[in-house]
Amino acid sequence: MVSISIGKRGNNIRHGARGWLLTSPYLIFTAIFFLIPLVWSIFLVFQDWDLISPTPVFVGLANIKEALSSPRVLAAFVNAYKYMVLFIPLVMVASVCLALIVHHLPRFKALFAVGFFLPYLASGVVVSLIVRGVLSYNSGFDTFLRTALHINPDWLGNGTLAILVITMMMVWKFAGYYALIFMAGLQGIPGDFYEAAAIDGAGPWTRFWRITVPMLYPAFYTTLILAVGLMFSIFTEPFVLTNGGPQLATQTWQLEIYYQAFNQFRAGYGATVALLNAIATLISILVIRKIVETWGHHYGWD
Repeated sequence: MVSISIGKRGNNIRHGARGWLLTSPYLIFTAIFFLIPLVWSIFLVFQDWDLISPTPVFVGLANIKEALSSPRVLAAFVNAYKYMVLFIPLVMVASVCLALIVHHLPRFKALFAVGFFLPYLASGVVVSLIVRGVLSYNSGFDTFLRTALHINPDWLGNGTLAILVITMMMVWKFAGYYALIFMAGLQGIPGDFYEAAAIDGAGPWTRFWRITVPMLYPAFYTTLILAVGLMFSIFTEPFVLTNGGPQLATQTWQLEIYYQAFNQFRAGYGATVALLNAIATLISILVIRKIVETWGHHYGWD
């Protein structure tokens, strides 16, 4: 009996060692590119370092106090919710519509799904440069607006228009990606539900709101969480188009982190802004998650 017990223990040890060995590439990757930078960034929050000096200087809570009173950080905080209010409704409607269109196609569903997904793979820098050219004063589009419609919008010089342009670019980019999630949800809805509702006299609009939308709760849950997190990580589009202007109207958290850490060479302060960004992102996701879960519980989702 003793030998059998020892043999089982040896097998468990070998299986455990094999498991750690197989997962070691991921663990090493996580440690190098996530855990170590996370610990280092938290350390920098309390330091003043210009990325050149051999040793950082301890400043205590000075970086946190400065960040909490900074108008640039405040602008990034407020703008994140401005982007959110515009982006989430637009991208949800667009992605659900795309998913419904592809779902009801008689053939070539995969081809159209891939086509709608392609904007997500497009380079943000290239797309931003194209949009900047299209919206420039001497472009054919702006020339047409001035000559035919007698309007001359300052697309990137007006804060409201600039944030709207950036939002529409992101809707174009992510609608196809989110549509794939909704398509997966649509495929999981049993057709018997729609047949029973049609027999009871429910029209298409009623079936959509009473069956499709509630049954798409997992897809809505996933896309909303992704969308909220995205609003706190916007960088490429405003960096190329406006650099946070005009007058911080399109300022984002990532622009401020980049500006402080790599333009002003204030790594400690940049790490502080990044920490505040992470806290704001976490709180916002938790609030949205609670709201969505309350809606899901209303329809019986646990």
